Amino acid sequence: MPTTAASEKRTNFFQDVYEVVKLIPPGRVTSYGAIASYLGAKGSARMVGWALIASHAQHGIPAYRVVNRNGMLTGKQHFESYDAMQAHLESEGIKIKDDQVQEFDNLFWDPAKELL
Repeated sequence: MPTTAASEKRTNFFQDVYEVVKLIPPGRVTSYGAIASYLGAKGSARMVGWALIASHAQHGIPAYRVVNRNGMLTGKQHFESYDAMQAHLESEGIKIKDDQVQEFDNLFWDPAKELL
């Protein structure tokens, strides 16, 4: 199947997302928008989400550490079970209440600041 410029661009973007997500330290979280902004694609938070949905076929990408801009576990339905995202985060010491990361501001990992 021939590669188009659009599919190549998407694949490269997805790989870039995966490389950033691999750098999120255990016990920390970031947002879809923060990753998009860091990659120079501000406004592409949904595309980051699509990349993370596709990442479930690969090992070693801690997609569960990526939440929405308010700390909500908006991607949890894409994991192996409905509670898996929360379980992964709680195993790293992150407290979750009503599908929201507690102390989100203190746990937020901003790639634009952390990866200078």
